[in-house]
Order: sequence, then C-alpha cells, then structure tokens
Amino acid sequence: MPQIEANGIALEYEDYGDPAAPPLLLVMGLGAQLTLWPIELVEALAARGFRVIRYDNRDIGLSHKMEGARAPGMIRHTLMKRLGFNPRVPYTLADMAADAVGLLDSLGIARAHVVGASMGGMIAQHAAFSHPDRVLSLTSIMSTTGHPGLPPAQKQAIAVLTRRPASMEEAVLVEHGVLIGRTIGSPGYPPDEARLRSNTTANVRRSIYPAGMPRQLAAIIADGSRRGRLARVSAPTLVIHGDGDPLVPVDGGRDTAAHIPGARLKIIPGMGHDLPLALVDEMADAIADHARAAAAAGAAG
Repeated sequence: MPQIEANGIALEYEDYGDPAAPPLLLVMGLGAQLTLWPIELVEALAARGFRVIRYDNRDIGLSHKMEGARAPGMIRHTLMKRLGFNPRVPYTLADMAADAVGLLDSLGIARAHVVGASMGGMIAQHAAFSHPDRVLSLTSIMSTTGHPGLPPAQKQAIAVLTRRPASMEEAVLVEHGVLIGRTIGSPGYPPDEARLRSNTTANVRRSIYPAGMPRQLAAIIADGSRRGRLARVSAPTLVIHGDGDPLVPVDGGRDTAAHIPGARLKIIPGMGHDLPLALVDEMADAIADHARAAAAAGAAG
C-alpha cells in the first residue's frame, strides 16, 4: 500500500479500478481506518466504472500522526463551545478537507466524486463548499450538519465509542472493537460475528493509535454548525442515512439534505452507523447513479 505527500503530510491510500476512469474519493470517519470501507463496496464501485481511492485520514491508520498535539477534553470543549468560546485545537475539519484535496493534487486528479461517511461526510462537505472546483459530486453518508439543536447520539453509542479499552493487549482491543461494531451497527442488518471479529483483528494488527481520536473529535466539535456554509455547495449532492443509526440519528441526514441546495435524500430502513454487506449493491448503485447523473449534467451544462 503506497504513501503519498499531500498537504504537507504523508497519507496512506489505496487505488482501485481503471486509472483512466472517473475518480471517486472515499473519506472515512472518526477513528476509522480506510479499511472500514468494505472492500466489497470498493470493488463494486470499481466494477461500475470508477477509479476508487480510499485513504487513512491524518492521525489514524498508517497516515501521518500529529504527535505531541493536545486536544481539549470533550466535555470541557463542548461546554466552552456552547458558551461561545473556541478552544484551540490541533487541526480542523477544514485542514482534513485540505488533506483530501492535497491527495487529489498529488495523484494528478483535477476533480473527483467525493463520498464521505460520518466524520468523512463532514470532511467531504468541507471539500464541496471550500474547494468547489475539485468536487464533481458529493455523497454524504450517515453524517450531519453539526447543528446543536439536532437529536444527540444514543447514550450507549457515544459511551462505547469514547470508552478506553482496559489495556492495549490485542485480545482486549479486538473485544472492544467488536463491541463497538455491535453497538452502532445496523439493527436491520446485524453483522456476521465471525466476519466482524476477523475484520476487527485485522484492523488492530494494521494499526492502533488511540491518541489520534481525541484530536479528530476536537476538530468535529470545533467546527460547530455547517448549515450556513452548506448553502454554498454547488456540486450535485446525495445524502444517504439509515433510519436506525444510534450514533448520528437520521435527523442529521435530513438536516444535511435540507441545507444543501438541490440535495437528494435516501433513507435506508434498518441501516445503522455502518456499511453492511447486505447493502453493498444498493449503496454502490446509488453512489454510481448519482455520480453518473452529476457528470452528465456537468457535460450538458
């Protein structure tokens, strides 16, 4: 797997499909490695005629780590934000969007279809309103505008995601990851236990870097509501959300679609905060059809 210099840091990425095909960039979420994009979905998108690129965000996986940078505690940071203060954070979602654009630069890609999941959806939104000339289409999956009035995550979902493992032993980390998968996963499409455990083990062995997650979380909190900025999105936009999402409730998807001009909303019954294998073809069709329609509209315009 190659690394590339982008926006002044090293990003680990993978490249699938025909290099001459329309590029489609996958941006993953909080504390999640590029491997959280199921390879079956990646291959399904490549089979539908796209050059598919997935990468590790900064501070996760095999990409650059912001060693030594300190983030404010989540509770203190959230309270200060509500009081109108903006604590200093190591980096912002805008910086992470610049990473994505920098990756495109380094790969010689002028414009791409950008697909983001969860925090990756927030990063993709930033790319769309801050770098509109680089985004052919936007697909925001299980993400949100960040508006403080939206329903919060279910307590058990946020608790398991932010809980520290009892130790850094592999067996403990795997159990912790499996518990997260069970808790935030799709109620209508429960994961195969053996596959969940196998994938979690592979991810633990690929990279473990707990220090990065608080910094990524701080970037999310610092960003606040994107409602006003989303009005600047000009790229054709598809919003996908599950109605069973315990971490980012479906109202986050509805709010995103409501504040992006012309956005289409696709709500998937039974989907939670993951990308179930049973939904790979439906998701790949939705993303591919949206990207093709956006390209056709751009060519006609």
